[in-house]
Amino acid sequence: MTTSNVNPLVGYGLFLAWAVHDTEELAFGPRWLRENLPLLRERFPGVPEAVWKAAESVDEREFALAVGVMATVVGAAAVAGARSGGRSAFYQGALNGFGLHALVHLAQAAAVRGVTPGSVTSPLVVIPFTLWARGRLRRAGVLRPTGLRDVVTGLGVAAGATVVAHAVGRRLAPHMAGRRPAPHMVGRRPEPRF
Repeated sequence: MTTSNVNPLVGYGLFLAWAVHDTEELAFGPRWLRENLPLLRERFPGVPEAVWKAAESVDEREFALAVGVMATVVGAAAVAGARSGGRSAFYQGALNGFGLHALVHLAQAAAVRGVTPGSVTSPLVVIPFTLWARGRLRRAGVLRPTGLRDVVTGLGVAAGATVVAHAVGRRLAPHMAGRRPAPHMVGRRPEPRF
């Protein structure tokens, strides 16, 4: 499998850090967007109307499905990283995209002058994990050089994966709407969302 001395947590940790981060997004994303959409429209009048329409149409089910799709991508990258001792280009690209996307969350929080979904775990989990993992890869001699082109590619891949995940979520959500609850959930009250 691997001949390097990179701790498997460097690979699998990508998925763990992502799961912590996306739990924050899952808990607050759609509701935060609904509550703040009027303010966002007012503050950013140059954003095309199609963007606002798409944003306001995202519900919890679609968002959860999109997170599930992204879990598959990040999970596959984490396994590739662990199995290759961190050498996998797919893993390193995902790691870079994950770390860079945290900067997008911080920029969003700065733009709205407040907390946004993902902006709490970005500096506490995403950035520290990315720097730690890249440091481990560097010490093991397997970190690929990263230049401006790689940064742009990493952000592009992260954005593309997000768009695809939401497109799949949007496509699957209507099919999930009519599903019956699992037998263990019949008769149970839904848990409150905060």
